[in-house]
Amino acid sequence: MLLLLHDGKGLRVPPSLQERMAREDELRSSDQPESEPVILEGEECPVCGQRTLTLMELERDIPYFGRVRLYSMTCQNPQCRFSTSDVDILEAHEPSRYTLRVENEEDLKARVVKSSTATVKIGRLGSIEPVTRSPGYVSNIEGVLRRFERQVRFAMETAEEREQREKAKRMLKKLQRILQGSEPVTITIEDPQGNSAIISPKAKKESLVTRKGKKRGETGGA
Repeated sequence: MLLLLHDGKGLRVPPSLQERMAREDELRSSDQPESEPVILEGEECPVCGQRTLTLMELERDIPYFGRVRLYSMTCQNPQCRFSTSDVDILEAHEPSRYTLRVENEEDLKARVVKSSTATVKIGRLGSIEPVTRSPGYVSNIEGVLRRFERQVRFAMETAEEREQREKAKRMLKKLQRILQGSEPVTITIEDPQGNSAIISPKAKKESLVTRKGKKRGETGGA
């Protein structure tokens, strides 16, 4: 997972932090259990090669979006701790951009489906860019902002320059106002695979495909 701040500087979030955030998202999204998850333990880890990998798969129905399959892989080897998760959409969706103006506490409850190929943009604060092992999850707007908050806090704690630490502090204060519903922000999720969405009557959906079938921003090649 890559956190891209508004000044264009990137930060790779360590696997341990990604793992904790993924587990919190599972708890946050478990208010609508559809079925018992399928769990396989003792599988071979693709990173360390030990048989300490736990696989989990669960299908859920997301209102106004369709059925999705959530899966995760977590290595229990303390020297490895490989972890990843993603969302598979079981119904066809076109490449899309969802935009939501978050203005109050009710907007924070809007459901979010975010796949590993999606980019999340949080106003002028920054964005979460997809990279190798970027996790997918089902959460809500508040959950997305909390993830971003933790990543900014990590950036502040590990920054070497005072200017970057001060900037992170200002971002955290702004995020707190947004989470309290006292300052608006626009959240955008773009997914070239169409496997992500913001579920809200206020959310605006746009296609990333032109009439010629190309993704927006693409040009014809030679």
